[in-house]
Amino acid sequence: MSIVSFLLHPQRPEATFHFEETKLQLERLGITALEISGSELNGEEDLIVSLGGDGTMLRAVDLSLERNLPVLGVNLGNLGYLTEIDPSEIVSAISRFYKGDYYIDQRMTLSCKIDAKKYQDGIDVREVYLALNEVVVERQKSGHVVRVDVEIDGTPFIRYDADGVIVATPTGSTAYSLSARGPILSPSLDALVLTPITPHMLFDRAIVLDATSKVALCLSTGPEASVMVDGRVVASLQGGDCVYCERSSTYARLVRYHPRQFHSILKTKFGLSSKTGSRE
Repeated sequence: MSIVSFLLHPQRPEATFHFEETKLQLERLGITALEISGSELNGEEDLIVSLGGDGTMLRAVDLSLERNLPVLGVNLGNLGYLTEIDPSEIVSAISRFYKGDYYIDQRMTLSCKIDAKKYQDGIDVREVYLALNEVVVERQKSGHVVRVDVEIDGTPFIRYDADGVIVATPTGSTAYSLSARGPILSPSLDALVLTPITPHMLFDRAIVLDATSKVALCLSTGPEASVMVDGRVVASLQGGDCVYCERSSTYARLVRYHPRQFHSILKTKFGLSSKTGSRE
């Protein structure tokens, strides 16, 4: 049986509309469409379809990683870095998927282990978290900086007095790390980006590390911090607690139909087309 599970943006009514419309059309093709409820997959799906933006895609990818399922992103808002098609293309795209007429865009993920004394109430505590974009250690209260000791491959590197510290993948280089003035990396690269958030010190640069690097973020004395994985708070850190980040052997699998030129997406997102000169 062919089964496709849909993850809907919870605050966009158009997501529900497109799901219900698509479900009827897929049934005529012998394909079952199911809605994902909560944080559990339906169990027998061949494909996850995200109906939303890049945030919904991150949730869909998180669900997909345990079973190594492919994810197809449907864009319901502004142009996203991760989404692939418009709502009008859903049925034809799923038909092409079952015909094998697609390719997989593999994206590196980040493995995160947390050695902390306490976790946030109500959070699904895991032994290992996987991030497509980034892992962040960030202050909990405005007006306070956190002191984060950074180790790279077991060797002390620096203590950041900052609002936080980000460890990002190439895919995540265009997310939180970018807003913290980190560099933009092509998603095809194998690398990590270490980016301080508003550091209160002279050294304020982001660093691009080899993908094999292992990064430890340990909270020193002072205010508590939160740990965020792809935008979700998963733990609180106290002095002496650490977060360990390294490249995961698990890759996110994004379904693609069209050749994607990363620089073209950047031009559109940042309105760079009007700033390019013409050659005569």
